[in-house]
Amino acid sequence: MVTERLIRGAYVIFSTEMRQTDVRLRDGRIVEIGPKLSVTNLDVDIIDAEGLFLVAGWIDLQCNGGFGFDFTTQPDTMWTVAERLPRYGVTAFLPTIITSPLDNVAEAQAVWLAGPSGSGIGAAALGLHVEGPYLNSAKKGAHNHDWIREPDVQEIINWRLERGVRLVTLAPEQEGAIEMIAQLRRHGVVVSAGHSMATFDQAKSAFSAGVRYGTHLFNAMPPMHHREPGLVGALLDDPRPIVGIIPDGIHVHPALIKMAWKEAGGRLNIVTDCMAAMGLGAGIYKLGDSQVTVDGVSARLPDDTLAGSIVTMDAAVRHFISWTGCSLSQGMATVTSTPADLLGLRHKGRIKVGGDGDLVLLDRDLQIEKTLIGGEIAYERNIEFIS
Repeated sequence: MVTERLIRGAYVIFSTEMRQTDVRLRDGRIVEIGPKLSVTNLDVDIIDAEGLFLVAGWIDLQCNGGFGFDFTTQPDTMWTVAERLPRYGVTAFLPTIITSPLDNVAEAQAVWLAGPSGSGIGAAALGLHVEGPYLNSAKKGAHNHDWIREPDVQEIINWRLERGVRLVTLAPEQEGAIEMIAQLRRHGVVVSAGHSMATFDQAKSAFSAGVRYGTHLFNAMPPMHHREPGLVGALLDDPRPIVGIIPDGIHVHPALIKMAWKEAGGRLNIVTDCMAAMGLGAGIYKLGDSQVTVDGVSARLPDDTLAGSIVTMDAAVRHFISWTGCSLSQGMATVTSTPADLLGLRHKGRIKVGGDGDLVLLDRDLQIEKTLIGGEIAYERNIEFIS
């Protein structure tokens, strides 16, 4: 293990600017930033990054699985997937458990609490995103109707940050949802509105109750109407929530992504919502207890309902920047500082002295050259990493 690295001459993308400079890492943290930093330690590993962009590591708040693995039915595979995510720039993520028996959530919590079983360098699993089962069945999407239920705070006593639950998606208009939002907030959990039929006023009330995120904008929520803007309108209008969006070209038309950027700007957060087929090809895969057909472009249930995505994070970032016309700094914030701030992570999401050594080196086409996690190289282009 290398204790010190010097990244030389990269175009470093900070929160609001980009400048060419060096970055020194020691013991997994950023310890110095500046031009032409000196080399005093003979054992330092120097990475020549001339002509490359250096950004903070990317955070995916909605990842259902990948590489053939589904977290809802195989939660122990989150560590295997974690070791493979760095090839797409992801250095931290929320393994997502969709609507299913409550025992599935408990099993995933146990897996998370036990920690990684392998010795490889992988993306940090920051806690679970529990998407359901407290959803509106009218907007269930790919979620199994049989497991959708009304909110009951007694069922989620153990859904708390220290027990591995970090984010919960629910339909805030359901009876008992406001009480559930309050309890989750007390337990340190971020609450999101999604798979919902909430009206504009109901959504606003949910934000006042503590909802601070919107799960995949436009998807699994009614479209805006000129007399009832609904959840979509509330998420775009209100400055309080961060808003997730899937820029895969399937879930949301590029023109609407551009419009959402103009309206919500820095509150937008790119998620992949990727499922088991991400990183693989066409075939039949699982999402929870559903069979999903993947054609190499999209993932769908037998009735043609979209069932998560197969987009990789690097492709999603390239799409977003291209479709919105935002700056590199703005585009990178959607997967770095914005999700980090939502989760209250002080040492992730920004390149700064004292920050974690979670970094991504990109070429001019925004293709991944290297991904570092805790200062260690977790992925390097053209080098096969076995995991």
